[in-house]
This record gives sequence, structure tokens and C-alpha cells, in this order.
Amino acid sequence: MDAPVALTPLAGPPPVTTRDEYRALFRLAAPLVGANLLQMAVYAIDVMFVARLSAIDFAASTLGVFLLSLIMWALIGFTGACAPLIAAELGARAHAVRQVRRSFRMAMWLGAISGAFGMIVLANGERILLALGQNPQVAARSGAFLTILLWVMLPNIWAGVMRTVAAALGRPGWAMLVTACAVGTNALGNWLLVFGHGGFPALGLEGSAIASLFTATAMMLAYVAIFAFDRRLRRYRLFGKWWVPHWRRMGEIAKLGAPIALTFTLEGGLFGGAAFLMGLIGVTEVAAHAIALNIAALSFQVPFGIAQAATIRVGMAYGARDLAWIGRAGWAAIVSGTGFMALTAAAIWLAPKLIVGIYVDVNDPTRTREIALALDYLVVAAAFQLFDGAQAVAAGSLRGLQDTRVPMVIAAFGYWVAGFGTAIFLGFRAGWQGVGIWVGLAVGLAVVSVLLVARWAMRDRLVLLPAPRDEK
Repeated sequence: MDAPVALTPLAGPPPVTTRDEYRALFRLAAPLVGANLLQMAVYAIDVMFVARLSAIDFAASTLGVFLLSLIMWALIGFTGACAPLIAAELGARAHAVRQVRRSFRMAMWLGAISGAFGMIVLANGERILLALGQNPQVAARSGAFLTILLWVMLPNIWAGVMRTVAAALGRPGWAMLVTACAVGTNALGNWLLVFGHGGFPALGLEGSAIASLFTATAMMLAYVAIFAFDRRLRRYRLFGKWWVPHWRRMGEIAKLGAPIALTFTLEGGLFGGAAFLMGLIGVTEVAAHAIALNIAALSFQVPFGIAQAATIRVGMAYGARDLAWIGRAGWAAIVSGTGFMALTAAAIWLAPKLIVGIYVDVNDPTRTREIALALDYLVVAAAFQLFDGAQAVAAGSLRGLQDTRVPMVIAAFGYWVAGFGTAIFLGFRAGWQGVGIWVGLAVGLAVVSVLLVARWAMRDRLVLLPAPRDEK
């Protein structure tokens, strides 16, 4: 069985021109971008169904999914550190079957270990939300929701590892196909279980959690089947000797992955913290913030997919110790990601009301203030689109150089000192309220993007590059 999109990691010599690198980057990034956008559709389906339940259930779902996402995406980033290692192994040698298999196996082991800890945290979801001052009734419902939803942790982490490895081995198209199937699976599961169609019981919020669990498990099993039957992936025998540990490789993945996980947490926490600050101002501000943030998150999926591809492309060049290729791969990705976000910034700037109209009726007189606030926030969102794209792809390129610790420190400073600090000051001390909070987000992204791109540009002076092959 062949994947719908194929890309041999080292089919012949490395790209010798910038145009060749752009072609290779787009072949790898396009299906990853598609998978990211489809994953947004999976989440949107959950919201569409749960939003029809009570306000308490909707709030409980929102809080529960936020906790799950914050932990799960950090752990997917943690285990996803196998990508630059695998890419470097492929770049260094034509036949790296054993090394790739070790990296995959230890990433899966780490996924199981870290996922178990994540599940323990989520099992205490009600206590966490009560400690954060949330409504007791909402916290109780969210806790019940999370006792089911926490089981998606392991299949989602394992599916994330398999998706990353498939892309690194030249089969990124499977990610888009599997995620497209997940959209339909999740929609069907919610339709059957939330409101009780097709003879199934109406389980409400718990039904949505069960649908998510079924979807996550189906995605994981689909990747297992792909690894077993895809001709190119099968030759790596990735599930061979799965019980044999390789502690050194596990340590390498954990060393690279821990800063990535913390970086994802810092970024996700910034936007979660912004929502909390909005809640201190008013309910209307929270609703307007949610609309504007969803629009920004949707456009972000493109540079995020390019960043994932950049990690693999730069990682292969790093393994090959080809300094010219490293430069071409990283700059091609940074230009592509930033260029796309320039287009989205222009669209948001020129037609914000049209874009908001996709989410709400802009002519509804009862939502006049909410729409006006969303439009104000989108003005700021248009400004930070360029920074958001640049920081994502620069971080992905640096991961290809196996550079994760300093970018983590940059994220901590940029997001939480510059960004969150500015949001608090402008939002409350200066009286700018919601607009001030969004300016704070923009400042955080700007600081991080400038520092990360500067670090990439100075990669030689900072001794981030390998010795050229002819010096070995």
C-alpha cells in the first residue's frame, strides 16, 4: 500500500539550489499543514455539539479541554524530539534502519511514561479547577468529563509520534489522510452519543468525551496499520524488538524534548492566561477574545506545519553536515512561513468584518459590542501575524539543529516577562482593557520572533552548526 503523498528523505543528492529546497519543503509541509487544519476541524466538531448543551456543560468542556490540551501538546512536543534525531540519522547515512527504529521505540516508551503522569494530573482536574477559583458546579462537571477524556492522552501521544516519524521517513501524506478520517469519525461519534441518535443513549458531555476517545484510538490504530503495510515504512520494522530499551537514545530524546515541551506550555499558557485576564474584565470580552483567537489560531496552522517540515529538512542537512544546505533549508522555511502570514495579515486588515461574519451574525443587534471588540482585537492580530509565523518557523529550524534549551529561555522571557507583563500593564494599569491584553500578546510574539530569528542568523557564531563533512 502506498501513501497518497510520498517524499523520499534522501532521494539522490541534497538540493543544490534554493528553488530545489522550496520544492522539497512544500512537498513535505503541504500535507502537514493540511493535517493541522483538519485537526482544527476535529476540535470544532466537539465545540459544535457541546455548545448545544447547557452553559455549565459548555464551560466545563472548555476548561477540561484546555487542561488536556496544555498537557497533551506539551507531551507531543516532548516525544516529537525524535524528529530531528531521525532526520539527522537519515542525513548522515543512506541506511539508518537500526538508528531510526531505536529513536521511534524510545519515543513511544517516553510517550507511555509521560502520558501516564499526564493522566494522573487530569484525574485531579476538579481539584485543580477549584484551586484556580472556578465555579464549583462547573469544576465538578469538568472533573467528570476529564475522567473519561484523560484516556485519550496515550493514543494521541502515540499517534503524534507515528505521524512525526512517518513524515520524517518521507510519508507525510498519511497524516492528512488519517486526520481527514478522524474528522468524520469524531462527527459520527458525537452525533450518536451526545444527543442519542441511531439507538444510542444520549450521554451529553460524557458522550462527547467517549467520541473523542474512540477517535483518538482509531487514529492510533490507523497509524499502526500504515506502519505495517506501507512498503517504505515497513522496511524499517519500527515495531521490531519493541520491548528492548536503549537508555542512551531515550536520554537524548528527553534532553531535546523537555525544553520543547516547556516552550509549548509557555506559549499555550500565555494565550490561556490572556483568556483568564479577559474574564476579569467581562463576559463579552471573553467571547470577543475567543472569536479573534480562533481566527488567529486557524491561520497559525500553516506556519506551524512549515515549522514541522523545517525541523526535518534542517535536521537532515545537519546530519549530512552540509552547511549550505542547512542555510537554504532554514531560510526557505522562515521566508515561506512569514510570507504566508503577511497574506493573512493583509486579509484580516482589509476585511475583518467579513472574517468575523464566518463565526457570528455581524448584523445581530444583541451582539454589537462583542463584534466591535472582536474587530478591535483583530486589528492587533493582523499586526502580530508576521511575528507569529516567524517565531514558529525559526523555532522549528533551530530544533533541526538540536537547539532547544536557549529557545526555551527566549520563550519564557518573551511570552511571560515581555508579553504577559505588557498585557497586565496595558490592560489594567493603562486602562486599555482587552486591546491592551492583545497588544501584550503581540509584544510577546514580537520579542520571541526577533530573538529566535537572530539566533538562527547567528548560528555559525553561536557554534550551533556541525563541522563540515570534509573536516571529519
